[in-house]
Amino acid sequence: MTETSFLILFLIALGLSTLVQWWLSLRHSHFVGAHRAHVPEAFAERIPLPAHEKAADYTLAKTRLERLEIIISVTLLLIWTVGGGLNALDRLWASFELSPLLTGTGFLISLFIIMAVLDIPMALYRTFKLEAKFGFNRTTPATFFGDQAKQLMLLVLIGLPLAMLILWLMENMEQYWWLWVWVVWTGFGLFMMWAYPAFIAPLFNKFEPLEDGDLRERIQTLLSRCGFTSNGIFVVDGSRRSGHGNAYFTGLGRNKRIVFFDTLLNSLSPAEIEAVLAHELGHFHHKHIFKRIVMMTLFSLAGLALLGWLIEQPWFFTALGMQQASLHGALALFLMVVPVFTFFLHPLMAWSSRRHEFEADAFAATVSNADELIKALVKLYEENASTLTPDPLYSAFHDTHPPAPIRVAHLNRVAN
Repeated sequence: MTETSFLILFLIALGLSTLVQWWLSLRHSHFVGAHRAHVPEAFAERIPLPAHEKAADYTLAKTRLERLEIIISVTLLLIWTVGGGLNALDRLWASFELSPLLTGTGFLISLFIIMAVLDIPMALYRTFKLEAKFGFNRTTPATFFGDQAKQLMLLVLIGLPLAMLILWLMENMEQYWWLWVWVVWTGFGLFMMWAYPAFIAPLFNKFEPLEDGDLRERIQTLLSRCGFTSNGIFVVDGSRRSGHGNAYFTGLGRNKRIVFFDTLLNSLSPAEIEAVLAHELGHFHHKHIFKRIVMMTLFSLAGLALLGWLIEQPWFFTALGMQQASLHGALALFLMVVPVFTFFLHPLMAWSSRRHEFEADAFAATVSNADELIKALVKLYEENASTLTPDPLYSAFHDTHPPAPIRVAHLNRVAN
């Protein structure tokens, strides 16, 4: 392949993915807007029309913002690559005449910091305009900028040694360096899954053990019935930042935790919370977490093997705006360009995730009460202003969970 042919291939892939994203977004807006005035029949007695209209308006606002973000992300990608942005940053670090390892590490860390800073204006708008307009934002400016500072600190403290180790392996492990990097990257990912709940998440939120009472008793009984052990049941102060409610598992091995947002505990009954937890337990029962880890590990192996080949191709660098081939430049280009080519895999990934959600719902119906789970979902759809009428094709590309009517219908089937 030549420099020109790869550049044309990249621009075609970028253009197609951008056009498809834009078209799907417009479809989604039209579909949601067309159904704004009518609550779906399955929810007509449970969700009032004003709540349904609010969800539609919230979705339309998010989708409009999404289209702006598409334009911004494509523009920045072109500036970084064919526009010479990465090449200019590379030349800047080369001018310091440091060792290749320090030059590459500085290049990557400064690139990630610049990208994070460039994202702040959109994050500000999402938080203090969009979320505030619909009554969800509870983040103060102090909390927002404190979070940004902590994220940048973690990027430097964790990213710097990791980048240095990866570049050292690329430089010293010869032909099969990508296999060594894959081992390190996989180990790092597993370590972060283990360490995140205990050491990183508490930097941003306060976690309190769930108090004794009927709810804790219900949860302990459910955990025993399902043969699940955890390192604790915690309540996180999600209400400090948002009015959205959620519940999740986090951690790995003996460091697994069950976490409830305080907003969720305030809106659901103990029976409904038990049903939500039963759904989450379904993911562990069916080994969904393990399957996702294996899948992502295999994807990363294939990606690194591909990068191992691309590094040897001069056209990979020159076609994307870098005059000088380098290990750090290859990493940066690869991370930026791969999403362009993998965009059309999104429906497959979303389909797999939705299948897991159906399996977890079916499990919840066997160990808990399906009607309680349905009631909990309806409340969460209403309180989070989640649209009940997404465009089917948009949903197939983007949604990791089944649309509300399909999910509730499935729960009704498995419960009867």
